Amino acid sequence: MRSLIDILDLSVAELDALMDTASDIIAHPARYADICRGKKLASLFFEPSTRTRLSFEAAMLELGGSVLSVPDAGASSAAKGESVADTAKIVSCYADIIAMRHPLEGAPLVAAMNATIPVINAGDGGHLHPTQTLADLLTIRREKGRLHSLTLGLCGDLKYGRTVHSLLAAMSRYKDVRFVLISPPELRIPDYVRRDLEQSGVPCEETASLEAALPALDVLYMTRVQRERFSDPDEYERLKDSYILTPEKMRAANARMAVLHPLPRVNEISVAVDDDPRACYFRQALNGKYMRMALILMLLQTQDTPCLAPPASALKNALRCENPRCITAREQELTHIFRPAADGLCRCLYCDSAAKC
Repeated sequence: MRSLIDILDLSVAELDALMDTASDIIAHPARYADICRGKKLASLFFEPSTRTRLSFEAAMLELGGSVLSVPDAGASSAAKGESVADTAKIVSCYADIIAMRHPLEGAPLVAAMNATIPVINAGDGGHLHPTQTLADLLTIRREKGRLHSLTLGLCGDLKYGRTVHSLLAAMSRYKDVRFVLISPPELRIPDYVRRDLEQSGVPCEETASLEAALPALDVLYMTRVQRERFSDPDEYERLKDSYILTPEKMRAANARMAVLHPLPRVNEISVAVDDDPRACYFRQALNGKYMRMALILMLLQTQDTPCLAPPASALKNALRCENPRCITAREQELTHIFRPAADGLCRCLYCDSAAKC
């Protein structure tokens, strides 16, 4: 059994193979219409979602499988206090694969460590969102014809934007890629993401000006400022309109630049931009379904193995995670586990928060 928690769980060769499978599904859908007949996807979404939940469910149905759906935490035993670990063990009795979204960072990892079926991280708090990254990669490859030799601008909420964190990690492994990170100071990328970028050696520039960055970009990845990630409503109100992409601003951009957005948008992209051929975000949403189809196939075809285990180098009990959004802050009986990192610090296994070893 194999799960997908972090985009780095997949090698570059595996990413390319998944994109090849997705492209074949697009070209020959009839070949895949019954390939998962008799298989069940458990759709466990403990946080609001439209695109991700429906695309997972559509993916399984179009593969000939069926879906068991929990659309919100209030409709599950989580409302009674059931732990993520127990939920994973129970759902393993009824389904063949799990797609989980959870507001607590590290929850899908806990599920994968306790389930006896594959678990897919469909977004955990402000941490990671690997299957959105699969949609992003396929979109970039289909729109630009390649994933190397590109300048990517990522704009908006880079601090809490889990899609940004996963995309940076994935694209860092392709050749001749350069990042331009566009955000107000309060929403800059987290320190652990910055350290990873520095260690990868990928050229990276930070700026607060979208207008100044636009002319050099091959891809612009817009994100919304997420109300649900802010503990201070006043800070959200102050930052929510930091960047708004309009047709006027698009005039300064490269004529072949691709505009992506993980959606939903609020007002960070004017609806007037939708008619611009460079606007790819609705095609991107459709690509997400095909990549999730390819991923489900890959994970279901993996031979059975024991539940996901912590790395051998992990440190148990020596440290405690101080991140209030970490799964360990809610589920007190979880063992705090840290892994040594290349920067000399230790990272929480669940949420990547750093601590001194």
